Amino acid sequence: MKRLFFTFCMGLAMLTVNGQQKQGTVRYERTVQMQMRMRGMGGEAEQLLPRTHTSKLEVLFANDQCLRRAVEEERPEELQEGGGIRITTMVADANDVTYVNLATGQVVEQREFGAKNYIIADSVHKLNWKLTGKTITILNYPCQQAVAQKIGKRSMTNMENGEMKTTQVADTSNITAWFTLAIPVPAGPEYQGQLPGLILGIDINDGRTVYKATEISGDVESSAVKVPSKGKKVSVDEFNAERDKVMAEMQRNNRGRVIRIGG
Repeated sequence: MKRLFFTFCMGLAMLTVNGQQKQGTVRYERTVQMQMRMRGMGGEAEQLLPRTHTSKLEVLFANDQCLRRAVEEERPEELQEGGGIRITTMVADANDVTYVNLATGQVVEQREFGAKNYIIADSVHKLNWKLTGKTITILNYPCQQAVAQKIGKRSMTNMENGEMKTTQVADTSNITAWFTLAIPVPAGPEYQGQLPGLILGIDINDGRTVYKATEISGDVESSAVKVPSKGKKVSVDEFNAERDKVMAEMQRNNRGRVIRIGG
């Protein structure tokens, strides 16, 4: 009954905002809390570890499609040295692209890893969203709050006696999203095709990952909103296996330590 009521509310909301903005570009700032542990490396090495990382991205939407891509920044890799160890911070999705057909639920990702490009086809995996009734204003747009849980896995990196190990651990994410019906397009930096309006803010696990819209424009590079095709076509499982293989090789060959943010 609750799910039926939520569906009815979404449908009613879409009717009331018919004719409003249907295309544009949104820029976001993403802040990630670093999840790392170190054993046997000493206090100086501990201080080298970054605690947060901030990056910028944009979402283009038009014609029932949307595309997420990174915003190029003239910023070198973050490098810290001390205690006989060097740590280099790399942004994992700096050249990645995510395309979503909002009408069909088709998702196509272009991922770069180990100097190679991959194309991963999938579909929208919808969560069980619940409206809370809370509202805020983001960039002068009234936004409603929706919450959901996502059960999956995440990477945990541990440093033990000078050796970095990354493992997959079970993880339940508590997600809070803020969307606006003033722009009735189900686009956003994540969870595209799941809410009845443009997502302007996301908080995952009380600040572990936070997206915040910083700029909205009605202009859009429509020709860029298309299915990416640069790379080898692989399944999700095949990509994960290749990623783990490359990461293990990087850790063996790199005399310092490389921290890769974003997967």
